[in-house]
Parts: sequence; structure tokens; C-alpha cells
Amino acid sequence: MKSAHKEEMKQRARNICLIVAYDGTDYHGFQRQTSPVVAVQNVLEKVLSSVFGDTVELAAAGRTDAGVHASGQVVNFFTDGTIPVERVPRAVNSLLPSDIVVRRAFEADRDFSALHSAKEKTYRYRILTGETPDPFRCRFAWHIRQPLDEVAMEKALATLLGTHDFSSFRAAGGAPISPVRAMTRAEYLRDRREIIFTFAADGFLYHMVRNIVGTLADVGRGVLSPEDFMSILEAKDRQRASATAPACGLCLTRVEYDASWYALKEDV
Repeated sequence: MKSAHKEEMKQRARNICLIVAYDGTDYHGFQRQTSPVVAVQNVLEKVLSSVFGDTVELAAAGRTDAGVHASGQVVNFFTDGTIPVERVPRAVNSLLPSDIVVRRAFEADRDFSALHSAKEKTYRYRILTGETPDPFRCRFAWHIRQPLDEVAMEKALATLLGTHDFSSFRAAGGAPISPVRAMTRAEYLRDRREIIFTFAADGFLYHMVRNIVGTLADVGRGVLSPEDFMSILEAKDRQRASATAPACGLCLTRVEYDASWYALKEDV
């Protein structure tokens, strides 16, 4: 959106913030696409425009890729529509397909931006283990049949904490931004057949989480050691890391803002 157009949109009476969840399997990512390709933003903007009675253009905390999900995506938009904010989720959800849901709605300050005001984002990645696939989880987890060395993977995870140059896990094609990020959480959890990785940082590079998980999976398979993983991180060379993990296992779960936006910090 050009700056002049942004300023025009900001002249509208209200700045509305939404927390959105979606199954990204059937969408070409979140960011608006040109027809006939359909993204989550295309669907949301069409419905919101109908409910609010003017053209809605969303800003989002994260541009999730094709096939990636969200349970805590945050968006905002400016509107002159007068529908009370407490009625927004029901009104919008009645028109949305079942794989996109508005979970909460807020009146935001004029200077609030879902993208630029974000302080930290959290992603989870799920791996389903075991010989037999699960048709009820195949849209939301990467199925790996062979046993994984979870102790080795957990040891490799610990090397991610802190501030690093994550160039080794950065895919080509992303925005030209600094590869240095501060990782505050890099955790592992076993839940029966699932391995769940949680990553929180002040920002993420293009395909960063999926490239990390793809490399962790090779540590689990014994192709790489935890020491190899550390060397890959330090190398700042994408060619050293493993293949990108599938999109299906990744979910944007949470976006953190300043304390003044404490409501967005609550679990939803």
C-alpha cells in the first residue's frame, strides 16, 4: 500500500483490530493474491468490506506462507463502519468459510499497527511420529515414520536461544532485512505421538522456522549431530542447512505487543 493511500485510509473514524485463526491448507498464504489465486486476506477483506460497508484493507502481524496455519494472527484496518466492536466476530464469522474464524475484535488506538507494533511472535511446529499416519492430523503436522533422537534434537534447540545471525535458516526470496534475530524461546514438548517445537523471537526470516525444523529433523535422524547444528547456525550459509520442513506443521500462535495492549497478550 502506497504511503499516500495509507494516510487516506487512516483518516477513517475507527481502527479495528482482530485476532484471527485459520487452517491455511487450502490457501496461498495470508497475503492478498491476484485472482484466481486465493489467500486468507482475500477472503477476510471481502467479508469485512461487506460487514463494515466500506473497502477494507488489512495489515497483518505476519504473512504466513501457503499451507501455514494461525491460531493467533493479528490484523488491523481503518473503517467508517459503525457496527459495535462486540458484534464483529459473530457478524463476520457468519459469512466466512469454516476454515477462517475471527476470535476477538478490539477498538485500537490510531497509531496501532498489527505489523509495526508487534514486539514478539510465537510459532509452533508439530511433527507426528510413528509408522501409521493419522488422517485427523495430516493437515496440521509433518508425519515422520522413523524414530527420532529427541535428546539430540533438544540439545540442538538450546543453541538457538539468544541473538544470532540466522542466515543459515533464511530462504531466498524474502524481504531484504537484517538476518539478526533475538530468540527468546526454543522449546520441545512430547505429547503422545507428537513432537511440538515452540519458537518465540522478535522477528522471523522467510521460511526460518521451517528450515530450522528441517535441520532439527536431520539431527533426530542421526544425519547431523547437535554440534553440526551449532556449526550450521554459525556458518551463516543456507546451503549448510537441511531441506525446508513442510508447511502443514507450522502455526502462528501468538503476537505480543506493548503492555497497553494487554488484551492481546491473553491466551485466546
